[in-house]
Amino acid sequence: MTDRAFCVVRAGALTSVQDEGRPGHAHLGVPRSGALDLPASRLANRLVGNPAGAAVLETTLSGCAVRPRRAVTVAVTGAPCPVTVEGRPAAWGAPVRVPAGAVLDIAAAVRGVRSYVAFAGGIAVEPVLGSRSTDLLSGLGPAPLTDGAVLPLGHPAGHHARVDAAPAPGPPGELVLRMLPGPRADWFTPDAFTALASGRYRVSSASNRIGLRTEGPALERAVHGELPSEGMVLGAVQVPPDGRPVVFLADHPTTGGYPVVGVVAGTDLAAAAQAAPGTPLRFVPVRGPVPRARQEP
Repeated sequence: MTDRAFCVVRAGALTSVQDEGRPGHAHLGVPRSGALDLPASRLANRLVGNPAGAAVLETTLSGCAVRPRRAVTVAVTGAPCPVTVEGRPAAWGAPVRVPAGAVLDIAAAVRGVRSYVAFAGGIAVEPVLGSRSTDLLSGLGPAPLTDGAVLPLGHPAGHHARVDAAPAPGPPGELVLRMLPGPRADWFTPDAFTALASGRYRVSSASNRIGLRTEGPALERAVHGELPSEGMVLGAVQVPPDGRPVVFLADHPTTGGYPVVGVVAGTDLAAAAQAAPGTPLRFVPVRGPVPRARQEP
């Protein structure tokens, strides 16, 4: 193994390799996957001089710790968290030089859910269908990190940013999701839309990379028959038999048999990725096209 690599000292609750995903393969049953908070991932890459789509680490709540085999510049963004190098405090949201053999520790998130760790040169695991992302639903890409694993790093492509710290939005105190009704809005009663627009929802602890689950009023259906499986998109708000909406995130299934009451604006999904369990949630129905998340840097 080359010395252009790092060893995992502490994998954390769920740490995975993510880039901008593998769109365009839904016909094969493969979801897009990729970083849930794309703006945070892109910012981390920009800080260390990488292209926006370079592979990074995505941590979940408890962070992780790694030991690079050679000196490397890193940056941590996303959910705010303490960062240390060999036990000494280091900057969050800025380029940090980590000496060879030193332990970079990304501690538990102070607010939010997911932190992003970019390394100059990117994480150079083997791509699958054009992406290095871990897909928890299909199992494509590298497995989630485990203690002792060794991951390769690429060669730096540019110089890191000359900043003391980069501004970034904080995790939401209240999650507001704009939603375009449909395509199965007619499967729900008028009271269901009143409940959706005015009900008190919270983010459920059962949420994951596949979907953000909610706690709150159940949506009453007007049609109680079976719905044949149909295509699902990123941001789809599916309503399972318990009536509680589920917002599909990056690892969502490409088909589903429960009715979709609406689709969340793509630009609101990064905040959904950082909404911790218990965060108040409001759905705001809108008319007309919903804003999409930008795909370019």
